[in-house]
Amino acid sequence: MTNNNSNTPVMKQFLDIKTKYKNSILLFRMGDFYETFLDDAVVTSKILGIVLTKRSNGKASNVDLAGFPYHSLDNYLPKLVKAGHRVAICEQVEDTKNVKGIVKREVVEVVTPGTLMTDRTLNNKSNRFIGAYILFKNDVGYSFLDASTGDFFIGECNKKEFKSVALKYLPNEMIIPEEINYSNSEWYIEFKPFISKINNWMFEYNNAYRELLEHFNLKSLKGFGCEDLKLGISAAGALLNHLKTNLISNLEHVSKITPTLNAGLMNLDIYTVKNLEIFNSLSSPGKHGTLIDCIDSTLTSGGGRLLRGWLINPITDIKKINLRLSVTEDFVSNNKVLDKVRVLMKNSSDLQRSLGKISNGKITPREIIGISITLEKIDNIKFLLSSSNDKNLKKLGKSILDTKFISVKIKGTLNDPAPVNILKGDAIITGFNHELDELRNILIHGEKWINKYQEKLRSKLEIPKLKISQNRVFGYYIEISKVNKNKITEGFTRKQTLVNSERYITEDLKEYEEKLFNAQYKIYDLESRIFNDLCNYVLIKKSEIQVNAQILNKIDVLSSFALNAIENNYSKPILTKDQIIEINKGRHPVVEKLLPITDKFIPNNTNMDVSKNQIHLLTGPNMAGKSTYLRQIGLIALMAHIGSYVPADSARIGIVDHLFTRVGASDNLASGESTFLVEMNEAANILNNSTKKSLVLLDEIGRGTSTYDGLSIAWAITEYLHNKKNSNPRTFFATHYHELTNLELTLSRLENYHVEVKEFKEEIIFMRSVVKGAADKSYGIQVAKMAGVPKPIIHRAKQILKSYSVLQNKEQSVKSIKKINQINIFNEQNEIKKKIEKLDIDKLTPIEALLILKDLKNEIDS
Repeated sequence: MTNNNSNTPVMKQFLDIKTKYKNSILLFRMGDFYETFLDDAVVTSKILGIVLTKRSNGKASNVDLAGFPYHSLDNYLPKLVKAGHRVAICEQVEDTKNVKGIVKREVVEVVTPGTLMTDRTLNNKSNRFIGAYILFKNDVGYSFLDASTGDFFIGECNKKEFKSVALKYLPNEMIIPEEINYSNSEWYIEFKPFISKINNWMFEYNNAYRELLEHFNLKSLKGFGCEDLKLGISAAGALLNHLKTNLISNLEHVSKITPTLNAGLMNLDIYTVKNLEIFNSLSSPGKHGTLIDCIDSTLTSGGGRLLRGWLINPITDIKKINLRLSVTEDFVSNNKVLDKVRVLMKNSSDLQRSLGKISNGKITPREIIGISITLEKIDNIKFLLSSSNDKNLKKLGKSILDTKFISVKIKGTLNDPAPVNILKGDAIITGFNHELDELRNILIHGEKWINKYQEKLRSKLEIPKLKISQNRVFGYYIEISKVNKNKITEGFTRKQTLVNSERYITEDLKEYEEKLFNAQYKIYDLESRIFNDLCNYVLIKKSEIQVNAQILNKIDVLSSFALNAIENNYSKPILTKDQIIEINKGRHPVVEKLLPITDKFIPNNTNMDVSKNQIHLLTGPNMAGKSTYLRQIGLIALMAHIGSYVPADSARIGIVDHLFTRVGASDNLASGESTFLVEMNEAANILNNSTKKSLVLLDEIGRGTSTYDGLSIAWAITEYLHNKKNSNPRTFFATHYHELTNLELTLSRLENYHVEVKEFKEEIIFMRSVVKGAADKSYGIQVAKMAGVPKPIIHRAKQILKSYSVLQNKEQSVKSIKKINQINIFNEQNEIKKKIEKLDIDKLTPIEALLILKDLKNEIDS
């Protein structure tokens, strides 16, 4: 830091502001640039790859400087934030033309990973949440807010449950009290959000409660249904206070707070979301090959966000599920209405995020026009659905509020097309404001006046080539060649001498220039005021707009379900309270879409009734399709619980309160967890939390340890799931342990199934069909051969398998086992060669030689 007494006035101003934002990079607006100084400049130049220079600072030594044009903010700001920095944006809050000396500057916004809202950083179909977390003993109060949409949630849970809660919101940033140690928390290790610690007093219940009441202008929170969530209120109030006070966010568009209740929702833990590849693929980065990629046919940003919300929070209320299914069914049966609705929804504005932009003063005239156009589309959708003969569509249409008056107000104020920036001018329609029209007239006629005045001077001075021009430095000026300067009369003031010409001004020209400049300035001021008034009007009507935005999102999702059903031959599922799963010709929704056109997905039937066959034990070789079949059942159940049609000819599914999966396992090296430990963590979660309404999908339990340990654990787990009183979850268990098939003899509600395989000579053909009964072979060597394992290994594996079978059947001695193990599988021919080299041919009888030769031949042929 430089000596403040010897700093320039600008540097003094910078340092004064910087002391208030020590933990932030300060972007200091200077004219058309954002500048950073000192340590901020060093960090900024490195992250952005821009030049680090020096700035003269009065008597003090030069200071580091790095900057970029103000119009490049949306390009550079995300890079600074994503590098893990808070960024304070300091603007000039006075017009430089009206100020003598240093212009006033203030920080207008502090941007963090949880509040970054530039269009380029937001995934339109995903939320960007900032959360707050407070811990009291083993209970957690939490809150999550998307400042770009106004979605605001509050809740409480057990400390161990918070990781699953955080999964639903995937916060980019978490606010926590200073006293909390978070580094070893499971949720932090899993998601690694940006952490901001704030004063403990902000989380005090009374302070937080008061903050919420003031924001919503209420006397109590009973209307939101969260009055009893004491810890949640502490988190929500602290979050709101932090955003407003520390980050200078305007949250006028946040009009309600929603409690997150587990009642009526299917529980999806973090393992299930990963294993079923709902949002992210296990095999490749991105969402290709995921359920969301497969079924997201939404046309609006809000619809895409709602679909994600439904997938992470499937409902278990049959009435609510059937309501969604009924609307989808009406769309399916009335595809003309479906097509018209989807045409209307195309190119709709993101109303929720537009309100967020208005609240933060970042909306453009063009985006306000977009709101008007979208509200008109919604009005047309209302008429279309309300006129339908389908009762569910009619009811949905009538639920849309009348917002025509908002659209009329916008269209009666702004030009369409509107400019991308209010500074561009010509945003307000002619006739809206008389004074504005007169000022525009002055500008329009200004050019005519200049041309007339130019002709007048040419004639008066007899200089045909005299011209009036303009630049930023002098404004308007009169230019003549030097040979004509003797014709200049009184009243002309020289402003500049060039090589071949002279530049002058006159009183008349300066007066008119002032008139034009004032008109321009007044036009900008008037248009800005009118535009801000319009924005405030729209913001006042935010409740109506938000209601219609939510209905539009719902229409988008349900109509996309209908489109999926028509295009992919999906059927309407039946939800029941019975503990059953009956799927006729079910298909995996993702795999069937990824198959080449020449391949056809083989559908499978599933029939489970807990009272008869609670556990389906599935055997068969790798690559036969066991994992696909398990995931298929899980995804069909999930799709049914969000109100979607499903990939099957028909489906009856008993309500699932918790969908568990343990499909595959991988080392979690970052946490020091082995494959087996990860596997056992997932298994323990299932065994401790499953109920009679749960659906359990297990794939290869016990694979991460020794064969007999693994078999023992898998056996015990199967028995436990079968015998646990009052908790017999529907269970599908794929395994390589063929020994487990014997459990069918002792467990009355366990049935064996296998993936059918056909043998042709030494080759196998996967039929992809799941049929009743246990598999008779594992076909491991054949699968290894199909996978391209080198022939010597395949050959040696056959030898070992044959020898192992002999050992099992004839109980050979330990000596024989050691002999098998001593044979080098990679140097079989060398071993035979060594045996021959050791032979003393001169001492062998003919019979002994023949016997040795026979043994060697048998060894090669086996």
